[in-house]
Amino acid sequence: MVHLYNLHPFGSQQVVPCKQEPEQFCGGGRDALFVAAGCKVEAFAVSGQELCQPRCAFSTLGRVLRLAYSEAGDYLVAIEEKNKATFLRAYVNWRSKRTENSRVCIRMIGHNVEAPFSETFRDQMSIIEMPLSEPPLCISCCPVKGDLLVGCTNKLVLFSLTYQIINEEFSILDFERSLIIHIDNITPTEISFCTGYVAVMSDLEVLVLKLESDPKNRGSVNHHPHKTNSPMKPAEEGISNETSHLESDDFVMCQKPMELLGEKSKQSGVSVTLESTGLTDEKIKYFHVQHLLYRRFAPDISSYVLPDDIKLHSLQLLPIYHTGSLSSNGKNSSQEKELLSLFCFYSLPHVGYLYMVVKSVELMSIYQYPEKSQQAVLTPQFLHVITSNNLQCFTVRCSAAAAREEDPYVDTTLKACPPVSMDVCALRIQLFIGLKAICHFKNHIILLSKADPEAIPERRESPKRLLSRRDTSVKLQTPPVAEAGWNLYIVNTVPPVQLYKEMVDYSNSYKTVKTQSCIHLLSEAHLLVRAALMDAHQLEPGEKAELLEAFKESCGHLGDCYSRLDTQHAHLALPYYKMSGLSMAEVLAQVDWAAEDGSQKYERGLIFYINHSLHENLDEDLSEELAAKVVQMFHVAEPKQLPYILCSPSMKNINPLTAMNYLRKLDTSGFSSILVTLAKAAMALKIGDLETHRKEMKSHSEMKLVCGFILEPRLLIQQQKGQIFPTELAVHLKETQPGLLVASILGLQKNNKMGIEEADSFFKVLCGKDEDMIPQLLVDFWEAQLVACLPDVVLQELFFKLTSHYIWRLSKGQPPDSTPLRTSEDLINACSHYGLIYPWVNILISYDSSADKNYTEDLSKLQSLICGPSFDIASIIPFLELLSEDTAAGLSVHVLCRTRLKEYEQCIDTLLERCPEAVIPYANHELKEENRTLWWKKLLPELCQRIKCGGEKYQLYLSSLKETLSVVAVELELRDFLNVLPEDGTAAFFLPYLLYCCRKKSLT
Repeated sequence: MVHLYNLHPFGSQQVVPCKQEPEQFCGGGRDALFVAAGCKVEAFAVSGQELCQPRCAFSTLGRVLRLAYSEAGDYLVAIEEKNKATFLRAYVNWRSKRTENSRVCIRMIGHNVEAPFSETFRDQMSIIEMPLSEPPLCISCCPVKGDLLVGCTNKLVLFSLTYQIINEEFSILDFERSLIIHIDNITPTEISFCTGYVAVMSDLEVLVLKLESDPKNRGSVNHHPHKTNSPMKPAEEGISNETSHLESDDFVMCQKPMELLGEKSKQSGVSVTLESTGLTDEKIKYFHVQHLLYRRFAPDISSYVLPDDIKLHSLQLLPIYHTGSLSSNGKNSSQEKELLSLFCFYSLPHVGYLYMVVKSVELMSIYQYPEKSQQAVLTPQFLHVITSNNLQCFTVRCSAAAAREEDPYVDTTLKACPPVSMDVCALRIQLFIGLKAICHFKNHIILLSKADPEAIPERRESPKRLLSRRDTSVKLQTPPVAEAGWNLYIVNTVPPVQLYKEMVDYSNSYKTVKTQSCIHLLSEAHLLVRAALMDAHQLEPGEKAELLEAFKESCGHLGDCYSRLDTQHAHLALPYYKMSGLSMAEVLAQVDWAAEDGSQKYERGLIFYINHSLHENLDEDLSEELAAKVVQMFHVAEPKQLPYILCSPSMKNINPLTAMNYLRKLDTSGFSSILVTLAKAAMALKIGDLETHRKEMKSHSEMKLVCGFILEPRLLIQQQKGQIFPTELAVHLKETQPGLLVASILGLQKNNKMGIEEADSFFKVLCGKDEDMIPQLLVDFWEAQLVACLPDVVLQELFFKLTSHYIWRLSKGQPPDSTPLRTSEDLINACSHYGLIYPWVNILISYDSSADKNYTEDLSKLQSLICGPSFDIASIIPFLELLSEDTAAGLSVHVLCRTRLKEYEQCIDTLLERCPEAVIPYANHELKEENRTLWWKKLLPELCQRIKCGGEKYQLYLSSLKETLSVVAVELELRDFLNVLPEDGTAAFFLPYLLYCCRKKSLT
């Protein structure tokens, strides 16, 4: 379906003062129009104050059959005919052609130019002749790189654009014939080439290929001449044999119509092979072919129409380039162009087809023409089609498809774009007489009209104006050669912003009549501006700023449509409002609020936008009046969402009494829930009604309250401008129910509602601590994390936090700022990461009577962690320097860590020196299995040595020695036992242990 709107995309026209009837013409980049007539090419200015003024002219070898211009390289290429022979020539440096008699240099492709001629080439036009073995039929220039593709019978020849470097300051343009693409059974009538993509069209067939430069498939390139016969499939071979017997002129064989997309297009039966003609293998650019599209049409024999009525025409590849961002400023140079998406268009006389061919091949749009078309030209914004008497302007969906290629956030809650599948529309059908050809470049449409001889007098008597919108907007000039019956027009298209504004004004007539028509026209306006922004390399900074403003405005209009009109895509109000840059208050200010009796109906789009925006925690505070209206809106439309809405930071200015009234209405309406209870408790706290607050908090169990906070974390924590703020309820729970608060934050983390760093920051802000200070409530939270064994928590990082803080508080003698929620005994019983403290550690600590309870709790937790099975001791070794070994606490931690690191000998020395009472319990606990030998190799000699020295600890050493000898006597044989005894010992002392060894031997 094609929508028809009477808009005005054409602004004014001027007549190009050609002296002869144009045979070929084309646009020349930024500022020129080339017109070929006879054996001459004229260039006219198409920009600035000198519009339609002649710039230069030069002669050709013969009549010009085809003409093309390349912006890359700034050259013109032509297929010329002379004496029934065709020639291919490129015109380089044509801007230096001041007069028709100026000197011209003619050279062969690839001809080396010597340095002395450099100045001559700098100041004069050059003609490069490109010989071909077969007559050229059609040509196309790559808009990005300037390479030239030439179509001949059953093959395409690629000429790569190169430069001959004359010296450091000067180089001249040249070409190299680098590739031949053999395509059997297709004689091209039109071709199009763009960055390796090739489109070929015959009278009834279209083939689109991609030349790829993957060296892995290099073997698919043929470097020698080869046969180009297409391999036939069995079915096709049978048809061929069958048709060979039917050579009579009474039969016409027609193949079936066919459309093959992507890899399936290989099944078309058309053989495509590459032949490299580069001078060296290193210069080979393309290695193999990827088939993208094949389509074959068949004439409708039943209608008995002429063959010309079913021929294809207007083949075109349209590139769209990366823009970077719609908000970026400045112009992109041509060197920075990067292909984003590519589109292929071709047309039958009554219908046109537009495909997207990058990444995936897909038919995007079909264009039905009301009359038989002569020619069509595709631009990023529009499709312009000419019939015999009309210039038609259709919208296209290229910018919608390209937007989805460029921005991954399109079609999300962040961004939106009208769909590619949206119906196309005709903006204008403009009357002309005898249209024959059309071309387009920049913001100009070039039209060639040629009226029938009998129509000329009538036209002279009653000239028709081009535009009917305003008489003053058109500057009609009397064509100097009107009697000849032909004219070449330059029609200027209206600037995108001006046409956009007209579309917006036009859409107002649909607001109360047809919802979809209003949305459709506003979507067309949006795509028009988006397409202009995607072509930003042609824009001045001022134009781009104006387009960006129009883009935001169009998003606002679409947001209004989807938020207020009854449509199934109401959710699109959210991304369009986001893209518009409108604040929530600005959107709400446009809402037509009704009385509070509930009679107002709020559309789904507006509710969805407000609800989602309030959930996103936008850095925007609604006024008390607007906040009250939002609460009233949701009370009418979505009452279940009220508790969530009231928790938004944007609603902090809501009157608590108003909020309480609406929450109580929920209770009476049967919508009561744990969230309603918590919301009422929070509002009661704001009012100062502590009794109501306590009543609400006691109405549910602690576990259910935790579930409520998990459902709505903003009851405890809010975020604005990147900063975390505990709510008033969280501050109150810190004082009254810290266990509930810690359990709730733990629940949020367990359900991925809060990150580790975010939780740490929350407790620091809640307790009013600096970044370097650790409140006890945060330590309680860390301990709770270990007990809960959260899967996303990095255990060693959590161990490091806890142990480093325990050590810091022990070293500073710093008591916790609040009573810990769990004792060390609680943690040992509840968490496997906290191990039972070794018995010898308690003996060490029992000699320190100066420690208070808080001090011993931190010490016990630290010792328990070190004794646990999961802790990596090496991570806290640097922090042990803070803890002095002069205290029993410090000594116990140091010895524990060394023991975990298996430094047993050093630990035995330390204990013998500092606390001999703990030596035997230490040995009994630690010196086992492979460490058993330390009893007689380390402990026994040390005790014997210290007993000799006597002193006040003599009795302790002696009792320890006896214990050691008991163990050694059990473990060793008699001979081994005698070997480990000291030589200077008293035999009477060791006699009992010797007798034990003897008896043990006799028993065995």
